[in-house]
Amino acid sequence: MTAPTAPASVAPAPASASVASASASVSVSAASFGALLPTRAPAGFRHLKVCGARTPGDVALLAEHGPTLVGLWHGVPGGPADLSAERLADLAATAIRLGLEPVLVTFLDDPVRLAALARDSGIRWIQLHAYQNPALVAELRDLLPYAVIVKVLHISRGRCLERPFIRAFERAGCDLFLLDTLTDDGRVGSTGHTLDPADVLTLLPRLSIPFLLAGGLNAANRDTYTTVTDHPLYAGADIDTAARNGAGHFTHEAVTALAHAWHPHPRLKEAYA
Repeated sequence: MTAPTAPASVAPAPASASVASASASVSVSAASFGALLPTRAPAGFRHLKVCGARTPGDVALLAEHGPTLVGLWHGVPGGPADLSAERLADLAATAIRLGLEPVLVTFLDDPVRLAALARDSGIRWIQLHAYQNPALVAELRDLLPYAVIVKVLHISRGRCLERPFIRAFERAGCDLFLLDTLTDDGRVGSTGHTLDPADVLTLLPRLSIPFLLAGGLNAANRDTYTTVTDHPLYAGADIDTAARNGAGHFTHEAVTALAHAWHPHPRLKEAYA
């Protein structure tokens, strides 16, 4: 898949408010497993998120082969997996019915619009994948106190662009970070470009909330990241390109191989059964 370029209008900016993390305010039963934060999952549990589902068949395939989270794109201009609001709601409903947690993956920087999308679609996980600022996170947290807010940290040539704002994002109410690659030509998300584990390890002392790992992960390079996945804040893997064949379609074989490599654990709802 061709990765989109985040709009320059959504640029990092300092936080203007300090809002406590909503981790303690999320109140869910064991049955509503999708709303649970990684820190509330069974001991040793890690998520596997596969991103960029476009059809009900994509969602069904993922539900059958091991991922716990499915990324649904909306508000990603030029993104090959970008969905209309109606399609987003349809696929989110399918995911929930099949036991997957849908994740809204977006470049949008309007918290009111994001909150409306989440409420209309039933989505509880929101992944801010562009350069949305901490103030937006704070407002979104006020609007959706139950949501799981994931903020992407972009790493380019060993440097994290959002590094100066990490504490501000945490204070604003982020539940998780997602560490991903920014290419030299500005593409973000689903690039297939790998992160250097050394660059990730350098950043981790700055984090105090869990993180998901992305950036060119595949079934063959799992052992390359052992030092990262052994970290106590590691909450799972986020993969797109390696779940697809040469035509850009998810395949049973690819997703099964990823689940075996990155998520050799029971599904969360089964762990609570």
